[in-house]
Amino acid sequence: MEITDTPDGIPGEDEEPPDFDAWESPEELLAGKPTRERLLDVVMQLREPTKVSKIAERADCDTETARDYLEWFTEMGMVRELSGRPVRYERNNSYLTWRRIEQIRGQYSEAEIVEQLKDTLDATEEYRQRFDATSPSEVSLVDESRERAIEDVWEAVSTWKTLEKRAALLDAARRDDLSSGRAGEVNA
Repeated sequence: MEITDTPDGIPGEDEEPPDFDAWESPEELLAGKPTRERLLDVVMQLREPTKVSKIAERADCDTETARDYLEWFTEMGMVRELSGRPVRYERNNSYLTWRRIEQIRGQYSEAEIVEQLKDTLDATEEYRQRFDATSPSEVSLVDESRERAIEDVWEAVSTWKTLEKRAALLDAARRDDLSSGRAGEVNA
């Protein structure tokens, strides 16, 4: 495959682009849900600090209602309030990590967590050996694509990153403290 060739699965220039208008809009997906759920859906999707009015608009509610729920979400730790003019809110990723760790603890016994952690660490070790690197960030797609298709390398590196995150979550679930560690630091 030449570098200018279109990989399989990606539409060529002569093909029609997907009909994005046929997809259900985010507003339609949220319609019919209670206000609290709509607001929670919106704040969990925030990627950057966002004004109350914008959050209210996305959740299809008035600004005062959004402000009340956002104060509650802030007290619960789900979002962070960024003071200033205007006040903005952002998703608290630490809260989401804590929730995921608690879900793992609720779903699996400690022995199951350790077994899954061992399997995950074994898989990450295979990627370390495969790429002769200690972390996915050390892998150069340019260098690796000289021997393999760049899509294959990218997919492998993405899988490795996911395994590293999974190992950190499993390790945090195994320990009593809630801080997540690096996968390489685990002694399972």
